[in-house]
Amino acid sequence: MTYTMRDVARLAGVSIATVSAVLTGKKPVSAELRGRTEEAMRALDYHPDHVARSLKMGSTNVVGMVIPDVTNPFFTELMQGAEQEARRCGMSVMLSNTDGDAAIEHHQLNTLLAHRVDGILLSCADSFTPWERLERRKVPFVFFDRLPVGFQGAAVALDNRAAASEATGYLIGLGHRRIAIIAGSQKVSPGIARLEGYREAMEAAHLPVRTQYIRYGDFSIDGGYQSALELIALPSPPTAIFSCNNKMTLGLMRAMAEQKVPCPEAISVIGFDDFEWSANFSPRLTTMGQPTRAMGRKAMEMLLDQINKTEDYVSPGTIMFRSQLNVRDSTAPPR
Repeated sequence: MTYTMRDVARLAGVSIATVSAVLTGKKPVSAELRGRTEEAMRALDYHPDHVARSLKMGSTNVVGMVIPDVTNPFFTELMQGAEQEARRCGMSVMLSNTDGDAAIEHHQLNTLLAHRVDGILLSCADSFTPWERLERRKVPFVFFDRLPVGFQGAAVALDNRAAASEATGYLIGLGHRRIAIIAGSQKVSPGIARLEGYREAMEAAHLPVRTQYIRYGDFSIDGGYQSALELIALPSPPTAIFSCNNKMTLGLMRAMAEQKVPCPEAISVIGFDDFEWSANFSPRLTTMGQPTRAMGRKAMEMLLDQINKTEDYVSPGTIMFRSQLNVRDSTAPPR
Protein backbone atom coordinates (compact mmCIF):
# COMPACT_ATOMS: atom_id res chain seq x y z
CA MET A 1 0.00 0.00 0.00
CA THR A 2 1.23 3.50 -0.88
CA TYR A 3 0.74 6.17 1.75
CA THR A 4 0.32 9.89 1.15
CA MET A 5 1.10 13.06 3.11
CA ARG A 6 -2.55 13.04 4.19
CA ASP A 7 -2.03 9.62 5.83
CA VAL A 8 1.10 10.87 7.61
CA ALA A 9 -0.73 13.99 8.82
CA ARG A 10 -3.68 11.93 10.13
CA LEU A 11 -1.42 9.51 12.03
CA ALA A 12 0.75 12.30 13.48
CA GLY A 13 -2.23 14.50 14.33
CA VAL A 14 -0.82 17.46 12.37
CA SER A 15 -1.79 19.39 9.26
CA ILE A 16 -0.66 18.49 5.73
CA ALA A 17 1.13 21.85 5.67
CA THR A 18 3.20 20.75 8.68
CA VAL A 19 4.19 17.49 6.93
CA SER A 20 5.21 19.50 3.87
CA ALA A 21 7.26 21.89 6.00
CA VAL A 22 9.10 18.98 7.63
CA LEU A 23 9.89 17.48 4.21
CA THR A 24 11.06 20.68 2.54
CA GLY A 25 12.63 22.44 5.52
CA LYS A 26 11.43 25.76 4.10
CA LYS A 27 9.31 26.72 7.12
CA PRO A 28 10.09 26.39 10.83
CA VAL A 29 8.41 23.52 12.69
CA SER A 30 8.47 23.00 16.45
CA ALA A 31 10.53 20.11 17.78
CA GLU A 32 7.37 18.39 19.08
CA LEU A 33 5.51 18.53 15.76
CA ARG A 34 8.64 17.54 13.81
CA GLY A 35 9.15 14.52 16.09
CA ARG A 36 5.52 13.36 15.72
CA THR A 37 5.67 13.80 11.95
CA GLU A 38 8.94 11.94 11.50
CA GLU A 39 7.72 9.11 13.76
CA ALA A 40 4.57 8.78 11.62
CA MET A 41 6.66 8.69 8.43
CA ARG A 42 8.80 5.90 9.84
CA ALA A 43 5.75 3.95 11.01
CA LEU A 44 4.17 4.14 7.55
CA ASP A 45 7.50 3.77 5.73
CA TYR A 46 6.50 6.90 3.86
CA HIS A 47 8.72 8.21 1.05
CA PRO A 48 7.85 11.44 -0.76
CA ASP A 49 7.18 11.38 -4.50
CA HIS A 50 10.23 13.28 -5.73
CA VAL A 51 9.09 13.16 -9.36
CA ALA A 52 5.78 14.83 -8.58
CA ARG A 53 7.53 17.34 -6.35
CA SER A 54 10.07 18.18 -9.06
CA LEU A 55 7.30 18.81 -11.58
CA LYS A 56 5.64 21.17 -9.14
CA MET A 57 8.83 22.96 -8.06
CA GLY A 58 10.50 23.00 -11.51
CA SER A 59 13.71 21.50 -10.07
CA THR A 60 14.92 17.97 -9.31
CA ASN A 61 18.14 18.85 -7.41
CA VAL A 62 19.80 16.25 -9.66
CA VAL A 63 22.46 16.85 -12.29
CA GLY A 64 23.65 14.41 -14.92
CA MET A 65 27.28 13.51 -15.53
CA VAL A 66 28.24 11.77 -18.78
CA ILE A 67 31.71 10.16 -19.03
CA PRO A 68 33.26 8.05 -21.81
CA ASP A 69 35.06 5.40 -19.73
CA VAL A 70 33.98 4.52 -16.20
CA THR A 71 36.88 2.01 -15.94
CA ASN A 72 39.49 4.76 -16.26
CA PRO A 73 40.54 6.08 -12.83
CA PHE A 74 41.02 9.53 -14.37
CA PHE A 75 37.28 9.83 -14.91
CA THR A 76 36.35 8.26 -11.58
CA GLU A 77 38.52 10.82 -9.74
CA LEU A 78 37.00 13.62 -11.81
CA MET A 79 33.57 12.30 -10.85
CA GLN A 80 34.53 12.23 -7.16
CA GLY A 81 35.54 15.89 -7.31
CA ALA A 82 32.28 16.80 -9.02
CA GLU A 83 30.19 14.82 -6.53
CA GLN A 84 31.91 16.46 -3.57
CA GLU A 85 30.93 19.90 -4.87
CA ALA A 86 27.40 18.73 -5.69
CA ARG A 87 26.84 17.28 -2.20
CA ARG A 88 28.14 20.47 -0.64
CA CYS A 89 25.38 22.31 -2.47
CA GLY A 90 22.62 19.78 -1.71
CA MET A 91 22.60 18.23 -5.20
CA SER A 92 22.76 14.61 -6.36
CA VAL A 93 24.58 13.26 -9.43
CA MET A 94 23.17 10.79 -11.96
CA LEU A 95 26.10 9.09 -13.75
CA SER A 96 26.05 7.84 -17.35
CA ASN A 97 28.82 5.92 -19.13
CA THR A 98 29.04 6.01 -22.95
CA ASP A 99 32.06 3.78 -23.67
CA GLY A 100 33.12 6.56 -26.02
CA ASP A 101 30.25 5.73 -28.39
CA ALA A 102 28.38 8.69 -29.90
CA ALA A 103 25.15 6.68 -30.32
CA ILE A 104 25.18 5.64 -26.65
CA GLU A 105 25.95 9.23 -25.67
CA HIS A 106 22.88 10.42 -27.63
CA HIS A 107 20.70 7.87 -25.83
CA GLN A 108 22.12 8.72 -22.40
CA LEU A 109 21.53 12.43 -22.94
CA ASN A 110 17.91 11.71 -23.91
CA THR A 111 17.52 9.66 -20.72
CA LEU A 112 18.91 12.48 -18.55
CA LEU A 113 16.65 15.03 -20.24
CA ALA A 114 13.65 12.74 -19.73
CA HIS A 115 14.49 12.63 -16.01
CA ARG A 116 14.43 16.45 -16.01
CA VAL A 117 17.91 16.86 -14.54
CA ASP A 118 18.75 20.45 -13.61
CA GLY A 119 21.96 20.42 -15.67
CA ILE A 120 24.52 18.19 -17.39
CA LEU A 121 28.30 17.71 -17.16
CA LEU A 122 29.55 16.12 -20.37
CA SER A 123 32.85 14.65 -21.57
CA CYS A 124 31.97 14.03 -25.19
CA ALA A 125 32.38 10.76 -27.08
CA ASP A 126 33.96 12.54 -30.05
CA SER A 127 34.80 16.04 -31.23
CA PHE A 128 31.51 16.41 -33.09
CA THR A 129 29.02 16.11 -30.25
CA PRO A 130 26.05 18.34 -31.30
CA TRP A 131 25.79 20.59 -28.25
CA GLU A 132 23.25 22.81 -30.01
CA ARG A 133 20.43 20.44 -29.00
CA LEU A 134 21.21 21.13 -25.35
CA GLU A 135 21.13 24.85 -26.04
CA ARG A 136 17.75 24.48 -27.72
CA ARG A 137 16.43 22.62 -24.69
CA LYS A 138 17.77 25.46 -22.52
CA VAL A 139 19.46 22.94 -20.22
CA PRO A 140 22.53 24.25 -18.35
CA PHE A 141 25.59 22.23 -19.37
CA VAL A 142 29.37 22.25 -19.00
CA PHE A 143 31.87 20.23 -21.02
CA PHE A 144 34.90 18.78 -19.23
CA ASP A 145 38.14 17.16 -20.43
CA ARG A 146 36.84 16.34 -23.93
CA LEU A 147 35.53 19.39 -25.79
CA PRO A 148 33.75 19.46 -29.17
CA VAL A 149 35.22 21.38 -32.09
CA GLY A 150 34.24 25.03 -32.13
CA PHE A 151 32.62 25.10 -28.68
CA GLN A 152 32.97 28.50 -26.98
CA GLY A 153 30.78 28.00 -23.89
CA ALA A 154 31.47 26.87 -20.33
CA ALA A 155 34.09 24.12 -20.13
CA VAL A 156 36.92 22.74 -18.01
CA ALA A 157 39.98 21.14 -19.57
CA LEU A 158 43.68 20.56 -19.14
CA ASP A 159 46.10 22.49 -21.33
CA ASN A 160 46.98 19.24 -23.08
CA ARG A 161 49.15 20.77 -25.74
CA ALA A 162 51.39 22.49 -23.18
CA ALA A 163 51.53 19.30 -21.06
CA ALA A 164 52.62 17.13 -23.99
CA SER A 165 55.16 19.72 -25.07
CA GLU A 166 56.62 19.79 -21.54
CA ALA A 167 56.79 15.99 -21.36
CA THR A 168 58.54 15.73 -24.71
CA GLY A 169 60.82 18.64 -23.86
CA TYR A 170 61.85 16.89 -20.65
CA LEU A 171 62.94 13.81 -22.63
CA ILE A 172 64.83 16.03 -25.07
CA GLY A 173 66.55 17.71 -22.13
CA LEU A 174 67.76 14.31 -20.93
CA GLY A 175 69.49 13.85 -24.29
CA HIS A 176 66.96 11.71 -26.16
CA ARG A 177 66.64 12.22 -29.89
CA ARG A 178 64.69 9.12 -30.97
CA ILE A 179 61.48 9.88 -29.09
CA ALA A 180 58.27 8.00 -29.87
CA ILE A 181 54.70 8.79 -28.89
CA ILE A 182 51.77 6.48 -28.23
CA ALA A 183 49.00 8.93 -29.03
CA GLY A 184 45.37 8.68 -28.03
CA SER A 185 42.28 8.80 -30.22
CA GLN A 186 42.35 11.61 -32.76
CA LYS A 187 38.56 11.87 -32.50
CA VAL A 188 38.72 13.69 -29.15
CA SER A 189 40.39 16.94 -28.13
CA PRO A 190 42.94 15.56 -25.59
CA GLY A 191 44.28 13.06 -28.13
CA ILE A 192 44.62 15.73 -30.81
CA ALA A 193 46.22 18.33 -28.51
CA ARG A 194 48.76 15.92 -26.98
CA LEU A 195 50.02 14.85 -30.39
CA GLU A 196 50.28 18.53 -31.37
CA GLY A 197 52.29 19.25 -28.22
CA TYR A 198 54.70 16.40 -29.02
CA ARG A 199 55.23 17.70 -32.55
CA GLU A 200 55.67 21.25 -31.25
CA ALA A 201 58.46 20.25 -28.84
CA MET A 202 60.26 18.10 -31.42
CA GLU A 203 60.16 20.86 -34.03
CA ALA A 204 61.30 23.48 -31.51
CA ALA A 205 64.37 21.33 -30.82
CA HIS A 206 64.94 20.86 -34.58
CA LEU A 207 64.37 17.12 -34.27
CA PRO A 208 62.66 15.14 -37.05
CA VAL A 209 59.14 13.89 -36.36
CA ARG A 210 59.42 10.36 -37.75
CA THR A 211 56.21 8.64 -38.84
CA GLN A 212 57.47 5.27 -37.57
CA TYR A 213 57.74 6.75 -34.05
CA ILE A 214 54.08 7.79 -33.95
CA ARG A 215 51.60 5.11 -32.88
CA TYR A 216 47.91 5.38 -31.98
CA GLY A 217 46.77 3.44 -28.93
CA ASP A 218 43.13 4.66 -28.73
CA PHE A 219 43.51 5.38 -24.99
CA SER A 220 43.27 1.63 -24.22
CA ILE A 221 45.53 -0.92 -22.51
CA ASP A 222 45.55 -3.17 -25.58
CA GLY A 223 46.28 -0.18 -27.81
CA GLY A 224 49.28 0.75 -25.69
CA TYR A 225 50.47 -2.86 -25.68
CA GLN A 226 50.28 -3.32 -29.46
CA SER A 227 51.85 0.08 -30.11
CA ALA A 228 54.75 -0.72 -27.81
CA LEU A 229 55.41 -4.07 -29.52
CA GLU A 230 55.58 -2.29 -32.88
CA LEU A 231 57.99 0.35 -31.56
CA ILE A 232 60.25 -2.20 -29.86
CA ALA A 233 60.44 -4.24 -33.09
CA LEU A 234 61.70 -1.31 -35.21
CA PRO A 235 65.22 -1.67 -36.68
CA SER A 236 66.12 1.51 -34.81
CA PRO A 237 63.79 1.54 -31.79
CA PRO A 238 63.21 4.73 -29.83
CA THR A 239 65.23 5.48 -26.72
CA ALA A 240 62.21 7.11 -25.08
CA ILE A 241 58.43 6.76 -25.35
CA PHE A 242 55.79 9.29 -24.35
CA SER A 243 52.51 7.51 -23.55
CA CYS A 244 49.45 9.77 -23.67
CA ASN A 245 47.24 8.22 -20.96
CA ASN A 246 47.36 5.86 -18.00
CA LYS A 247 45.75 2.84 -19.67
CA MET A 248 48.10 2.94 -22.65
CA THR A 249 51.04 3.23 -20.22
CA LEU A 250 49.95 -0.01 -18.53
CA GLY A 251 49.93 -1.76 -21.90
CA LEU A 252 53.31 -0.25 -22.80
CA MET A 253 54.96 -1.44 -19.58
CA ARG A 254 53.48 -4.91 -20.01
CA ALA A 255 54.96 -5.16 -23.53
CA MET A 256 58.38 -4.01 -22.35
CA ALA A 257 58.36 -6.56 -19.53
CA GLU A 258 57.35 -9.39 -21.87
CA GLN A 259 60.02 -8.43 -24.42
CA LYS A 260 62.58 -8.05 -21.63
CA VAL A 261 63.31 -4.44 -22.57
CA PRO A 262 64.66 -2.76 -19.42
CA CYS A 263 63.23 0.62 -18.41
CA PRO A 264 64.87 3.13 -18.37
CA GLU A 265 68.15 1.45 -19.37
CA ALA A 266 66.98 0.66 -22.93
CA ILE A 267 63.87 2.83 -23.22
CA SER A 268 62.75 5.68 -20.97
CA VAL A 269 59.00 6.04 -20.40
CA ILE A 270 56.97 9.10 -19.47
CA GLY A 271 53.24 8.62 -18.95
CA PHE A 272 50.18 10.83 -18.73
CA ASP A 273 48.00 10.85 -15.58
CA ASP A 274 49.33 10.24 -12.11
CA PHE A 275 47.77 7.84 -9.59
CA GLU A 276 48.88 5.88 -6.54
CA TRP A 277 50.14 3.01 -8.67
CA SER A 278 52.47 5.38 -10.58
CA ALA A 279 54.81 5.64 -7.58
CA ASN A 280 54.38 1.95 -6.72
CA PHE A 281 55.19 0.67 -10.21
CA SER A 282 58.57 -0.89 -10.97
CA PRO A 283 60.25 1.29 -12.02
CA ARG A 284 58.38 4.19 -10.45
CA LEU A 285 56.77 6.05 -13.33
CA THR A 286 57.60 9.56 -14.45
CA THR A 287 54.27 11.15 -15.35
CA MET A 288 52.41 14.28 -16.32
CA GLY A 289 49.81 14.58 -13.54
CA GLN A 290 46.42 16.22 -13.89
CA PRO A 291 44.55 17.94 -11.00
CA THR A 292 41.58 15.65 -11.62
CA ARG A 293 39.49 16.29 -8.50
CA ALA A 294 40.01 20.04 -8.75
CA MET A 295 38.86 19.88 -12.37
CA GLY A 296 35.74 17.94 -11.37
CA ARG A 297 34.93 20.38 -8.58
CA LYS A 298 35.39 23.36 -10.90
CA ALA A 299 33.18 21.84 -13.60
CA MET A 300 30.39 21.24 -11.08
CA GLU A 301 30.81 24.72 -9.62
CA MET A 302 30.43 26.21 -13.12
CA LEU A 303 27.34 24.09 -13.78
CA LEU A 304 25.68 25.13 -10.52
CA ASP A 305 26.45 28.76 -11.32
CA GLN A 306 24.54 28.30 -14.57
CA ILE A 307 21.63 26.58 -12.83
CA ASN A 308 21.36 29.38 -10.28
CA LYS A 309 22.30 32.16 -12.68
CA THR A 310 21.02 35.69 -12.32
CA GLU A 311 20.35 38.21 -15.08
CA ASP A 312 23.97 39.42 -15.03
CA TYR A 313 25.42 35.90 -15.48
CA VAL A 314 28.32 35.77 -17.97
CA SER A 315 29.73 32.44 -19.19
CA PRO A 316 33.35 32.00 -18.05
CA GLY A 317 34.26 30.17 -21.29
CA THR A 318 36.89 27.43 -21.04
CA ILE A 319 38.89 27.20 -17.79
CA MET A 320 42.30 25.65 -18.49
CA PHE A 321 44.21 23.73 -15.82
CA ARG A 322 47.95 23.05 -15.85
CA SER A 323 49.62 19.67 -15.52
CA GLN A 324 52.51 18.78 -13.23
CA LEU A 325 55.66 16.89 -14.21
CA ASN A 326 56.41 14.17 -11.65
CA VAL A 327 59.96 12.90 -12.22
CA ARG A 328 60.61 9.38 -10.96
CA ASP A 329 62.66 6.37 -12.06
CA SER A 330 61.31 5.45 -15.52
CA THR A 331 63.26 8.20 -17.30
CA ALA A 332 67.03 8.65 -17.62
CA PRO A 333 69.56 9.88 -20.20
CA PRO A 334 69.96 7.48 -23.15
CA ARG A 335 72.83 5.03 -23.11
